[in-house]
Amino acid sequence: MATSVAAGLGASVPATVAAQDDEDGDTPHAPYVRGEIERFATTALGAEVTGPFVTQGGTLIFSLQHPSRQNPAPFNKGGIGYVKGHEFGSEDDEFDELGIPTTNEQQGRVRVGNGEYELLAQEGDNIADNEDLGIPVTPDGLAFTELEGSRYSDLGYTPDMNHLVATNDEGTEGLLFTNFEASPGNVTRMPISRDDDGSWSADLEGTSNLSNTEEMRELGGTRINCYGDLSPWNTPLSAEEEYAHTRVSLTATVSDIVEEGTGVGYRGAAQFWNRPNASETQSAIDELYGEDSWTVQGNWALSGLKLHAYYLGARPLDGEDDPTPIDDVYPNPYRTGYIVDFREPEADTPQPIKYWVFGRAAWECPDVQSDEKTVYLSSDGDSKGFYKFVADEPIPSYEDPGDIEGTLHAAKVTNHDAAAAKPPAEVDLEIEWIEMGRACNREVESWIAEYDDVTQVDYLEHAETDWEEDLEAALKEADREVAENGNADYVSDEEIVEWADQWESEGPDGVDEELRRVPFIETRAAAKEVGATVEFRKSEGIDSVTGAEPGDDVYLGISEVNDGMSDDQGDVQVDRVDGGLVYRAELEEGYDVSTLEPVIVGPDGSDPAEVADEALLNIDNVYVMDDGRVLCCEDAAQYGRSYPNDCLYVYTPEEAEPNAHDGSENGENGAEEPTEGGGTTEHDERETHAEEDETDAEEDE
Repeated sequence: MATSVAAGLGASVPATVAAQDDEDGDTPHAPYVRGEIERFATTALGAEVTGPFVTQGGTLIFSLQHPSRQNPAPFNKGGIGYVKGHEFGSEDDEFDELGIPTTNEQQGRVRVGNGEYELLAQEGDNIADNEDLGIPVTPDGLAFTELEGSRYSDLGYTPDMNHLVATNDEGTEGLLFTNFEASPGNVTRMPISRDDDGSWSADLEGTSNLSNTEEMRELGGTRINCYGDLSPWNTPLSAEEEYAHTRVSLTATVSDIVEEGTGVGYRGAAQFWNRPNASETQSAIDELYGEDSWTVQGNWALSGLKLHAYYLGARPLDGEDDPTPIDDVYPNPYRTGYIVDFREPEADTPQPIKYWVFGRAAWECPDVQSDEKTVYLSSDGDSKGFYKFVADEPIPSYEDPGDIEGTLHAAKVTNHDAAAAKPPAEVDLEIEWIEMGRACNREVESWIAEYDDVTQVDYLEHAETDWEEDLEAALKEADREVAENGNADYVSDEEIVEWADQWESEGPDGVDEELRRVPFIETRAAAKEVGATVEFRKSEGIDSVTGAEPGDDVYLGISEVNDGMSDDQGDVQVDRVDGGLVYRAELEEGYDVSTLEPVIVGPDGSDPAEVADEALLNIDNVYVMDDGRVLCCEDAAQYGRSYPNDCLYVYTPEEAEPNAHDGSENGENGAEEPTEGGGTTEHDERETHAEEDETDAEEDE
């Protein structure tokens, strides 16, 4: 099979993905829908559809994330907007499915199936304290637009999550919390209100960048704030999509390094976190190892770390190319990659709480169940896991969030033999949950704090040469030492392997005290060592209906089914579908899930435009509305489509009964009547295959 060669990435990093080759063939039942999907919106050229949220009155809010600068105003800037003139869940909830955008004018703006898309606020808008929307500042008040340094994305350009905390009974007034995917990251709080004519307006003078509060700096700030959730206790939850958490690349394990006696070919970005000019890691490894070089997974997400250091109070250097190591304040890697809860959302300054005990990853989104104890967590990127945290008591019942205690689990797919080499539409994935460890929130933070004083100077201590005498030579020596033997400034390879050995022999509660930190701050590496399924390819949004109970469903988007999910190794070896899919899992007793059932499958990378144009492609955010329908947002690589825009679809499960919609009973967009086993009755075998895209691209996260 051809493998993906490029970015499966965050908002600002372009994806260039190899299409399926002739040997791979066309996967049956791709695309496929168990139910019906209808296109409700297309976004402006270059932009993703992100941050869907439906208000109490049925207004859809979503973000315009990183649109093309070539679009006509106002669609050339990142923005936060809503659909005026359509109310989901109302008696008038009808719309004609939106056609594909065929003209430059249609492709350059946001279109919706009913009503109009209106912007509430945009990148660069002036807000409270004379700040700019979405733009962090240094402790001295200097905006990062004034500072040099590598950038994960343009600041203010990448709004994502939107969650409204209503401040009146009707839900016509509230505080809108919005994520910004950047480094340093940001969450804004914007008062909005609805007028009698159905229009919404924003109070920009009352809007604040929560990143600029002392409370956020004390936590270490945030990075790459992606999607999120509104908790059952009515607070916004922001997910840090920390792609640079990867310790070992793709399907490699830490055991592989220990057995080989070298990390060459295996190391991921996390090991180079405190390298001077960390964003140059990949080029440095390429220069050192030549033909033996490898893709350092997550290396591109090291961009923005220098700015993040300035955010925490480090003295700014002369420029991006200044190799001088930062020796005063530097971000602790173990302080990013968590779920952030904004308690007291209506207070003058909301109180941010990081759930360290949930584990550390490139979180796309959490989904907190109505028992207020069970949390499902999806991690974006290549070869990632699916996780569950279960608190001992309801999370808001702990008077001090530091006391929150519970157990972290990782999913393992158990029906490998039954699922191997089959089309994803025909395969339910059966999972069991592996207990990785127990801890309380305060305990995990105390472990993290032990690494607070690590700076870039410590990285150079890996070299024999004195960096103050010859910085270039010292940096090369340090790079080689870290690549081969690991970064001694953080958790060691040996600690991870020893934890796994003790876990195997003594159980998760029997490991040595000093090793208990491993699954909470090196979550992905630890999950691999104990046999969890760390193969999911871009595990995206996850959501269930508000107040979900056993018998209701959780929806999980997988943006692409390739690489670790479709190779010939591991627990998941289904046929490749580059267009991704959406799984559904029924909540069982105790809010457990044990079966992932495919309900939407995207097109193959080889499918022609007449197929790809009408199918859900590269699912990102998902949002379950009160009536059971699901909003499905795209972050698409386009493949064979005839148009370049991402779409938002309304998915109606076969069991749901929406108020009024037209469309095929069995679903459109290539779907046929599903068989009892979850497949379709027939599918045309197409012989067209797109050529592989040989374009060099960012690392395949």
